[in-house]
Amino acid sequence: MNTLQLISAGAAQALVTRFQERFMALHGYAIEPTFGAVGLMKDKLLGGAPCDVLILTDALIAQLTSSGQLAAGTAQALGVVKTGIAVKTGEARPAVATRTELTAALKAANGIYFPDAVKSTAGIHFMNVLKQLGLDQELADRLRTYPNGAAAMTAMAKSTEKGLLGCTQDTEILYIEGVDLIADLPKEFELATVYTAAVCTGAKEPQAAADLIALLAGSETATLRAECGFEG
Repeated sequence: MNTLQLISAGAAQALVTRFQERFMALHGYAIEPTFGAVGLMKDKLLGGAPCDVLILTDALIAQLTSSGQLAAGTAQALGVVKTGIAVKTGEARPAVATRTELTAALKAANGIYFPDAVKSTAGIHFMNVLKQLGLDQELADRLRTYPNGAAAMTAMAKSTEKGLLGCTQDTEILYIEGVDLIADLPKEFELATVYTAAVCTGAKEPQAAADLIALLAGSETATLRAECGFEG
C-alpha cells in the first residue's frame, strides 16, 4: 500500500482524520499521521523523522521553509483556530466572557485540564493567561497538563470528577466526545492561530503530498474545515 507520512499539530487531527478515506479513494494513498504539540512536532521533523506533509503554525512553517526543511511555494493555510474553554458534556456552563467571569469560573473549578505549557501553542498561552490573572500559583494543585490538547480533553471526558474546566484550541475540543466547547477565551486573552500545511523537502511522495494539501485547503472543503473549528 502506498503511504504518505504526515506530521501535524494536534489542532489539525480532526480535519486530517475526516479526509483519510477520501484521500485514499481519490489518490490511492493511506495517510500515516503523527499528531502532537507544535514544539514536539517541530522537534520530530528536525530530528529526522520521515515526513511528506507538515502542518504547524504559519510562523513555524515560514521559519522551516526559510531554513530549507520545507519546499518553497508549497505552503497553504488551512485557516484560523481559536482557543476556548470546555466543560464535560451535560455539566453547567459557567460564564467566561470577561476577565472577571473567567477568573471566577477557574477558581470554582475542581480541576483544570490543558496541554503542555512548554511545547504546545494553547498550553503556553493558557499558562500565560493564568499568570496574568494571578492564578498560576493559587490554582497550581488543580492544574492538569497533558502532552497535547486532545489528550487533555480525552482525560477530562473520562474523569468521574465533577466541576472540571478545560482549555485548548477549539479544534481539539469539538471532536472529543464527552466535552463541550462553551466559549472562546475573552477577547483580551484571545489566541487565534493560523495553521498551514507544506511539503517537506525530504518527501518521498511530493506529488501525493501536494495533492493532500490541495484537498485539505481547497475551497470545496471549506465547510468541512469550518465544522472542525477552522475559520476562513
